[in-house]
Amino acid sequence: MPRDRNPREPLLRFSQHRRLLDSHDDDPLSSVANLFDVAMVFAVALLLALVTHFRLPELLSAQADLTILKNPGQPNMEIIRRKGRKLEHYRITPRTLGGEGQRLGTAYRLKTGEVVYVPDEG
Repeated sequence: MPRDRNPREPLLRFSQHRRLLDSHDDDPLSSVANLFDVAMVFAVALLLALVTHFRLPELLSAQADLTILKNPGQPNMEIIRRKGRKLEHYRITPRTLGGEGQRLGTAYRLKTGEVVYVPDEG
């Protein structure tokens, strides 16, 4: 014996699908929060990629002391030191300093351009 079909069955199925489609939020700014999250993840990934590319994982640890020499041997040479959480930045100037002091040793420039410091004994 054939089952009696409900003549409104296709309309009921359509209305159920319609409710699922209409349930999303109509706020146009709701997707901005997701874009911000994606941008933050991308920025952190980029920072980690740069640190590993330059082989400086010490920048991420707070315990390691670090000294970076920028433009060695150039007139615009800079020294950046980090001790714990304290950063120190030094710029090398061509200016000659004078004053009273004590001789500590001798510096020699090798043929390769390297400078070697030899402390005085005593």
